[in-house]
Amino acid sequence: MLIACGDALIDFVPTRNTEGREAVMPAVGGSCLNVAIGMARLGAPTGFVGGISTDMFGRMIADHAKASKVVLGLATRSDHQTTLAFVRIVAGESHYAFYDAETATRNWIYQRGSIPFDTVEALHVGSTTLVNDQGAAETKALIADARASSTISFDPNCRPNLVKDKPAYLVRMAEFARTADLIKMSDVDFAYLFGDEPYEQRASALLGQGTSLVVITRGNRGAIAWHAGAGQIEVPAPKVEIADTIGAGDSFQAALLFALHKQGRIGRQQLKDIGEEELRRALSFATKCAGLTCTRPGADPPWNHEVTWSV
Repeated sequence: MLIACGDALIDFVPTRNTEGREAVMPAVGGSCLNVAIGMARLGAPTGFVGGISTDMFGRMIADHAKASKVVLGLATRSDHQTTLAFVRIVAGESHYAFYDAETATRNWIYQRGSIPFDTVEALHVGSTTLVNDQGAAETKALIADARASSTISFDPNCRPNLVKDKPAYLVRMAEFARTADLIKMSDVDFAYLFGDEPYEQRASALLGQGTSLVVITRGNRGAIAWHAGAGQIEVPAPKVEIADTIGAGDSFQAALLFALHKQGRIGRQQLKDIGEEELRRALSFATKCAGLTCTRPGADPPWNHEVTWSV
């Protein structure tokens, strides 16, 4: 099984009403839930770990996840309210306003020993759950239990408007990076975390501390990856008609993990040993899935009947 741990919420995505005025439409989202949904839709056995409310929006989230074949047995249901995020598109980038006080996600607590990690190939973490102290602490405990047998995937998916103490946040993201076998971030995340530092310089430092694969996604300019054995690999983005970019990075992450799983390269040692062509195929598949997500509004990762994967 592959599992994702973190945020599950409702995005209110921009649209227009019949009079042409700005409006919003509720859609299930949350970066880590999106990754779980993306992996499950592609055909990987997938579970989600985190807090999901029992309120109306929480029921929407649970129904959506189950319809996408995500196993929710490891999730925690509570009567805390659901996190809400309102989205605006500015210069092609999604900007978010979060309402996340006392929510099911914020109140999630990891129950040690509750997950049979010997059956888990990979654990994905990241995004808004890691901004607050409790979420970060619970996720660290989860990783500590998982690392002995599971590959750790990490996407900071930064949300600057939630960060109150940037220096402390940077230290925290560096701590999570040190535990990760696979790190993916967008070019916007990279700029927030590392400023004008050259990609190659930071990737080399991350590989030097034990990470096997570092990937930076760059929107319509495709993705660049660095691997200690396979070297630097760049893949283009497909040309698509964009509805919005919500969930594109999550779809990329989900598809990359799925492809590595299908190649038998998701395990820690197997990921270290992956060849250049194998990795290029996995990255190209991930850009294809991200591109398809961009053609429809909201976080709506592709199903396996919409994309073709071949080893």
